[in-house]
Amino acid sequence: MQAASCHAPSDRLEANTHTVPEGSRRERADKVLAHAFPEHSRAAIQRAMEAGLVKADGKVIDQSQDVGPGQVLEFSLPEVVAAEIRAVDIPLDVIFEDKHLIVLNKAAGMVVHPGTGTGEDTMVHALLSHCAGELSGIGGVERPGIVHRLDKETSGLLVVAKNDTAHRALADQFASRTLKKEYVALVSGVPKNDSGTIDRSIARHPVHRHRMTTGEGGRPSRTDWTVEKKFGEQAALVRCRIHTGRTHQIRVHLKSLGHPLLGDTVYGWKQNPKLPVPPRVMLHAEHLVFTHPVSGKVMDLTAPLPADFKKMLTALRKV
Repeated sequence: MQAASCHAPSDRLEANTHTVPEGSRRERADKVLAHAFPEHSRAAIQRAMEAGLVKADGKVIDQSQDVGPGQVLEFSLPEVVAAEIRAVDIPLDVIFEDKHLIVLNKAAGMVVHPGTGTGEDTMVHALLSHCAGELSGIGGVERPGIVHRLDKETSGLLVVAKNDTAHRALADQFASRTLKKEYVALVSGVPKNDSGTIDRSIARHPVHRHRMTTGEGGRPSRTDWTVEKKFGEQAALVRCRIHTGRTHQIRVHLKSLGHPLLGDTVYGWKQNPKLPVPPRVMLHAEHLVFTHPVSGKVMDLTAPLPADFKKMLTALRKV
């Protein structure tokens, strides 16, 4: 193990200059600069302002200041600082990688991001080691850009940005729901219909704060689902396409149908004596389609089922 160091090239640039065009309306300087320099995110420009690296007509300005036609703006970006999280050499299953992003097949049991109660075994720790020398500063820090997450027990595809430009573009795709995300799940029982759409808002549970629930006051959430295989009346393999990315979305939505995921004790699963014992929550992020943030190429990626999921399928076929 070694501490993460700032091997990436410095993000400090020579001062960029921009003259606000005649006929422009007055607006905040960060908006003006983000429009003039699309290769830099607005957040990066705001960090430069906080560091006193943005000037209008030679005077340092802050985020609240408006600028207008004829004013000359100068800015440079602050140095990228090393992440405080240690780099740890943990094997990763890489599906795709280039200098802008990396797509992983996350193993079940791996936490994505460090937090309370986690050790030095998260995906971020592993990525800092794997991508040493390739990270050019997400949010001003040398770290991987996590644009979405998978629950600890969920396996499958996870896309991570290596620089601010890729991070912003990928985050926009997730926010605008222009990408395609498909999961496969093993559920208790068999739904009455072979397919359907669950369009129910999801909110934090009012009592059990580690859980989510459907109901009023939540955020709009939509899941399309199709039964791919039935195992008698005891279980089913269901393919889910999510159009939103709420916490525990598939787990909550399928529970609301009366078919919690096998192994998901948080959302009501109970062991059926007629079925094998699942090793975890049986959910896998299998298919992801998105636009490459730099090349514009359509990325159509699939993560094969992990061994524990395939073993469970084999056992269910014998039921």
